[in-house]
Amino acid sequence: MPPPKRPSPYSNVPTPNSDPRQVESWALVEIAMRMKAAQKEPMDEVLLLHAARLNWRLWTIFQATLLDTDCPLPIEIRNNLLSLSNFIDKHTAGIIAAPAPSKLDVLIHINRELAGGLMTSLHASAPKPPALAAAGAPAPQPLNVRT
Repeated sequence: MPPPKRPSPYSNVPTPNSDPRQVESWALVEIAMRMKAAQKEPMDEVLLLHAARLNWRLWTIFQATLLDTDCPLPIEIRNNLLSLSNFIDKHTAGIIAAPAPSKLDVLIHINRELAGGLMTSLHASAPKPPALAAAGAPAPQPLNVRT
């Protein structure tokens, strides 16, 4: 009997038509998983630094988007995310200066929590299936994103 087929690692990759919140959530979770994998290889400093730098690049993209005058987010949310981005910049610089697997914990936690919030808002704004809407039932609750 052949071994069971493993799911493709690309099966959860968002498509170009995906909601931006889904893409951002996927990126945050993907990088959180890479940082967690780097922690499991404590002697592989190159892997740890690569994961930290990859996370830093993602947050640099977020910063650029948040600073864009066309950013649709309310100013208070933008400022909070920019403040968080500033923390991530400083913390990542500290990791690069003195790598240690435990220093990734806070970045992993931030990414997971933000991804969970994005997915919650995505599911909350999704239309209910017609049968649920007609019955007045609440929309299904999102899964808690954890790696």
